[in-house]
Amino acid sequence: MISSVQLPAEWHPQSAVQLTWPHPATDWQADLEDVVQCFQRIAYEIASRQPLMVVCHDSDEVREQLAHCPDGQVRLYEIVANDTWARDHGGITVLKDGQPVLLDFQFNGWGLKFPANLDNQITRQLYKQKAFPGTNYRSRKQFVLEGGSIESDGQGTLLTTEACLRSVNRNDSMAKDEIEVFLKKAFGLQRVLWLRHGYLAGDDTDSHVDTLARFCDTHTIAYVRCTDPADEHYEALQRMEEELQAFVTLDGQPYRLLPLPMAEAAYDDDGNRLPATYANFLIINGAVLLPFYGTAQDAIARAQLQKAFSDREVIGVDCQALIRQHGSLHCVTMQYPAGTVG
Repeated sequence: MISSVQLPAEWHPQSAVQLTWPHPATDWQADLEDVVQCFQRIAYEIASRQPLMVVCHDSDEVREQLAHCPDGQVRLYEIVANDTWARDHGGITVLKDGQPVLLDFQFNGWGLKFPANLDNQITRQLYKQKAFPGTNYRSRKQFVLEGGSIESDGQGTLLTTEACLRSVNRNDSMAKDEIEVFLKKAFGLQRVLWLRHGYLAGDDTDSHVDTLARFCDTHTIAYVRCTDPADEHYEALQRMEEELQAFVTLDGQPYRLLPLPMAEAAYDDDGNRLPATYANFLIINGAVLLPFYGTAQDAIARAQLQKAFSDREVIGVDCQALIRQHGSLHCVTMQYPAGTVG
């Protein structure tokens, strides 16, 4: 029997995308000008195709910064925030009997690594400010979960990583099978596909799946492939590739796997590697926004991803500023399915 609860795939028609805008009190202080320019570009591409919700500390300032966006497409909400990673502090929407329900999980700064007391309240504050009229809200604060840690095919399959969902200071009091039971009930799932391998150096999230492997449709997974034996990621990503090759679709067929190139190594000022990845793309209405890093690999990644999205334009967005704080394009956005945002 098909569950009455569905976790929509990202390609499901959307009513809006959320950004949480950078400001001087965030970790972006030293790079604020560069990161605001990146956010402005992301905002324009989204607002050109669908409504954009922006959580910000100063709506007058941000309204000026978004003056280039189409009229009537941007909605500003003044809410205090620790940081800008909307993928992980944003609400996760399910459809219950076809109607959207906003689930507000606990966000604790990726296992208590960073302050998140303000970010953890954002979804509730948006709901109070009537950002989601007519949508039911459900607190799920008993369970720690970030949007970047899960991938849905919209048909009852969830893709995730053991390294994240079983990590310390998230839900480590629960056994793997207990976590799986919770996820199945919360999201109306038939099954959970667990990746045991794969990571990116410099990643603070304990291997969010959206940095490694992504559903493009119910039969296609795009993933990061490392072909250089000298690269520190080679063995782990080779093993991840083998796991993906062993997975099958709900109808028992092997997935169509689309390898994305390993992004050229990028480093911070102290020589630490940054987690640049082409898997951190965002699907929106009519387009896919793909992070670019200013190298020849950008064009290769776009050509590969275009194979999965022949009906959408794949648009490159320079995200070199974002990886300085160990995230990328998908990490700073959260989509809401049609009917969720008024």
